Amino acid sequence: MKIMITGGTKGIGRALANQLIATGHSLGIISRNLDPVLLDQGVKCLSQDLSELNQVQGAIANLAEQLGGVDVLVNSAGIGYVGNLSETPLADFQQVINLNLLSVWQASLGVLPIMRSQRQGKIINVASIAGKQAFPGWGAYCASKFALLGLTQALAAEEQSYGIQVMAVCPGSVDTPLWDTLPPAVTANFNRQAMLQPETVAETIMAMIQLPASATITELVLLPSGGVL
Repeated sequence: MKIMITGGTKGIGRALANQLIATGHSLGIISRNLDPVLLDQGVKCLSQDLSELNQVQGAIANLAEQLGGVDVLVNSAGIGYVGNLSETPLADFQQVINLNLLSVWQASLGVLPIMRSQRQGKIINVASIAGKQAFPGWGAYCASKFALLGLTQALAAEEQSYGIQVMAVCPGSVDTPLWDTLPPAVTANFNRQAMLQPETVAETIMAMIQLPASATITELVLLPSGGVL
């Protein structure tokens, strides 16, 4: 299969990339920073800041051309944000929405012409349990992930007749570098050892990729065994 991942150099995206490489899939990565290890492994890599929304569709189409087509797009890129809504600057809220929601929309539009023409394809969006349940202090992040699930459902309904499956995975807390970008006062409240590992989420996405065209998963919630952290 020809598979593309946004944000494939860190966290869940990187764990998924490693598993796809190990299983022999053709892989393309679009991320702001390139990874020389992935390049050495023959992965098609494209450097693009996904928050530059007017360039995302073209970048995705360019990467698909380099890959020789696309069967699966995994939208894994995203950012975290902590702060009460009453104290969140408009520019910060917009940044979260741009990357966690609008870049996913634009990336999906970049692959739709190919998937429609071949009458098959999968788009898998990495959402969050924060798209199903609101958490105080995470308002902008929750809003972006709730909206991402709405986008996923609407796109799935619109593209079903073309044989395109649009799915979402909603992990609970995952021990990724995202936590290193948050204030220490926030991270001190979380036991990262009890979180999901990126490899576990990647294995779940692999199962979604391997689903036959006759079946689909609309939303898959994956939590640490200890529950929501």
